[in-house]
Amino acid sequence: MTTTDAPQAAPPPSGKRRIGDVVFAGLARSSGILILLILAGVAAFLIVQAWPSLSANTQNFLTTREWDANVREEPAFGVAALAFGTVLAALIALVMATPVAIGIALFIVYYAPRRLASLLGYLVDLLAAIPSVVYGLWGIGFLAPQLVPVFEGISRYLGWIPLFAGPPSPSGRTILTASIALAVMILPIITAMSRDVFHQVPQGHREAALAMGATRWEMIRLAVLPFGKSGIVGGAMLGMGRALGETMAVAMILSPSLMISWNVLQSGNQTIAGHIALQYPEATGYGVSALIAAGLVLFAITLFVNMAARYVVARGNKEA
Repeated sequence: MTTTDAPQAAPPPSGKRRIGDVVFAGLARSSGILILLILAGVAAFLIVQAWPSLSANTQNFLTTREWDANVREEPAFGVAALAFGTVLAALIALVMATPVAIGIALFIVYYAPRRLASLLGYLVDLLAAIPSVVYGLWGIGFLAPQLVPVFEGISRYLGWIPLFAGPPSPSGRTILTASIALAVMILPIITAMSRDVFHQVPQGHREAALAMGATRWEMIRLAVLPFGKSGIVGGAMLGMGRALGETMAVAMILSPSLMISWNVLQSGNQTIAGHIALQYPEATGYGVSALIAAGLVLFAITLFVNMAARYVVARGNKEA
């Protein structure tokens, strides 16, 4: 019997769907709807619980630079300083972690031998499994004391820059120390996404660049980085989302405070997540509602960052 004479599987009758397809489609649709319901539920909870403090506040919730919501009948509290510290720490961590993550991903994919690449990939992924409280202990017990002489040198030679002006903190518990710890924590996220997108660069693009006489670095610059730009940006934004919401490590490193300062070598700034972790155990009445309102602001910031990341990745995929 020839190949053309072999019996063919009969197609399913038109207009009818198999039970397995119907069940799988229903489960997939239900999962997608469940995610939307969970997100809407979290947002609704935050809004409802934050409303008492927001409605009782006679001052501007975002710009007031004080936090006194437990005693006064008309509480005055502000989240501007906390939001400033949250975004500043995340941005500094992102600036420090992204170049290192890209370099690690390029080395693993295009330079390291196979065995070394596998080992490095495993070690980088292992950083994501370390609990945040361990990073906090490392930051407050080792990193902060070691950075004190470094901060003194930076202030001595770069004190003319507003970010480094003034005497540095003698304890080393500054927003820059917290940002370094955050940079190490988000490094695996950015590295993993960059490594995956570098693996997906079409071989024809790389071979074409090498065939035209390009060096390995020129091939990476002309073929790899443009192709992986959207993945790099998406990974960086997801890493920033992680840095925005980090709680224990930041709460352990930074001193409790409520102020806005551009100086990264002095103590003073605090983040929303760290402030909530430090204040929530003793909060009562309007204090709890005020902290939940601060969490609502953090929820909005993180949601915006992740939506921006998805938009950048989707746009890059369309252009590719």
